[in-house]
Amino acid sequence: MSRSATLPLQSSMLTPLSENNRLRLFSGSANIPLAQEVARYLGMDLGPMVRKQFADGELYVQIQESIRGCDVYLIQPSCRPVNDHLMELLIMIDACRRASARQITAVIPYYGYARADRKTAGRESIAAKLVANLMTEAGANRILAMDLHSAQIQGYFDIPFDHVYGSPVLLDYLASKQLSDLVVVSPDVGGVARARAFAKKLNDAPLAIIDKRRQAHNVAEVMNVIGDVAGKTAVLVDDMIDTAGTISEGARLLREVGARQIYACATHAVFSPPAVERLSSGLFEEVIVTNTIPVPESNQFEQLRTLTVANLLGETIWRIHEDSSVSSMFR
Repeated sequence: MSRSATLPLQSSMLTPLSENNRLRLFSGSANIPLAQEVARYLGMDLGPMVRKQFADGELYVQIQESIRGCDVYLIQPSCRPVNDHLMELLIMIDACRRASARQITAVIPYYGYARADRKTAGRESIAAKLVANLMTEAGANRILAMDLHSAQIQGYFDIPFDHVYGSPVLLDYLASKQLSDLVVVSPDVGGVARARAFAKKLNDAPLAIIDKRRQAHNVAEVMNVIGDVAGKTAVLVDDMIDTAGTISEGARLLREVGARQIYACATHAVFSPPAVERLSSGLFEEVIVTNTIPVPESNQFEQLRTLTVANLLGETIWRIHEDSSVSSMFR
């Protein structure tokens, strides 16, 4: 199920893109439908490109038109299979650099390895920084990413970085439902800033926080709710839903303390098993996500609502190309 939200954006395009031969848009294999939507918003076609995989797993990429002196935008989320899609992006960047592109922007709707953003124990890798180094060394001149798991990842890059948010799309959809007695809930203490910003844009809705203790990766133990949710419509907000352990345990606790309805909102639908079983168990009225990551048919369920971020990404790409403000879209 999909829905195209109407974004409160005013396109800053001054000339048809068909007359602008400096902008080129290419897509990796990770999320071609999203890239096609972005291209339609911009009034252009995706550039021709050959992608192949050899028998031993090696990837091959060839750009099939001249991009010399052009501003090139490569759309590729690093979703499952993460390593293949990340490597494909790096090869795309390298191919464009060797083809003498003037500027190469990696458009990463979902930034993989973002959870490994710091050392929490001895002898750990900071993989988010490693990925930043790889993209920079491959030849990227700029990064455009959406809803990073940790905002400080922007600081891992020594090149321009535009960080945009899926919240306008989610907020527009929630506003269309005209829900009453809203309370925005952060599923953990680390997401409080995100939930507070979300609540402010929902007419300063009250905020609640779920206190949990994580015992291992992808395993969460929920402890208690800080804030009043009894008799209210709770909106759980997070950047991603992976195995859905955190958000489903949070919803179960909200039910126990008297929440009337529960909606889950997240930008990235990672949906690793057993996420679908947890999300479709009857805890949620709706699970609202965006299409930064493609959701296969096997992961569809009745309560799922998938919104498109193509207009938002397309407008951002055009503003970057025209040297216009990106942050003004979110004011």
